Amino acid sequence: MSIACCLPVVECVYCLACTRWVWQRCLHTTGYDSETWGLASPGEFEPVPRLCRFILAVYEDDLETPQWAPPGGYGIEPRWVVRRRTPEHTHGRAPTYLLYVDHRHADVVLAVRGMDMAKESDYAVLLDNRIGQAGFDGGYVHNGLLKAAEWVLDAECDALRDLLATNPGYTLTFAGHSLGSGVAAMLALLAVRDRDRLGGVERRRVRCFAMAPPRCMSLNLAVRYADVINSVILQDDFLPRTDIPLEDIIKSLFCLPCLLCGNCLIATCIPESVMLRDPRRLYAPGRLYHIVERKPFR
Repeated sequence: MSIACCLPVVECVYCLACTRWVWQRCLHTTGYDSETWGLASPGEFEPVPRLCRFILAVYEDDLETPQWAPPGGYGIEPRWVVRRRTPEHTHGRAPTYLLYVDHRHADVVLAVRGMDMAKESDYAVLLDNRIGQAGFDGGYVHNGLLKAAEWVLDAECDALRDLLATNPGYTLTFAGHSLGSGVAAMLALLAVRDRDRLGGVERRRVRCFAMAPPRCMSLNLAVRYADVINSVILQDDFLPRTDIPLEDIIKSLFCLPCLLCGNCLIATCIPESVMLRDPRRLYAPGRLYHIVERKPFR
């Protein structure tokens, strides 16, 4: 009966597809992703380590007596901190963020922390999205991250405008990690689109550094804003690469093999060229910097 129903054939095709997918993933190393890319110059990458320390500082409750400072400290002068906002201040509409004026580097920085696993509000921001739900400037973005960025910009617009007016020539930098990097990327989009709200700041003075960002904007936006937004990806980090809806990933904790098998068939049967033609598909934002620490067996 099973032969008449062609079940062995279906099972064989399914097993071959899974084997191909697993084989490709096992042979795939992080260096392949960027092996044809050019090397970043020290000058253009210089802000990244400094901004990473700023983002880490957002996790501290008291910068005067830090508990988890890296060697050399955060590089932050507590007296230059304008304000720090937690989910209690934002009512769960945005992650914790820090507004800081870096007079050493002539930079106004808004740094956003990554996801707090103990905060349901962070999950709500991350999962608030359906394919094609939020349009922006001719493309598509992650709905929850956009709403969080809109809340932050509404709350800090006046302060940012005053700081830029008080410190002419300073750059305006949005930085974040993980969930916070998606919010930072959305903030950069909003700031560039509505520059008059920030006192007419020039586009060249606005920049964003997104560390380990989620996929949050369509390909056309990622290309058009590549002069403003910079994404930094370490090794084979999972979050910037997955095109599986984040809601499905959270739910798949109860049926992870089912999700992997489904993704296996999709990755095997649908050509990449077809996926690229979907204007609603989201990608990591802006220009990509890929840090490759090592390759297998080296």
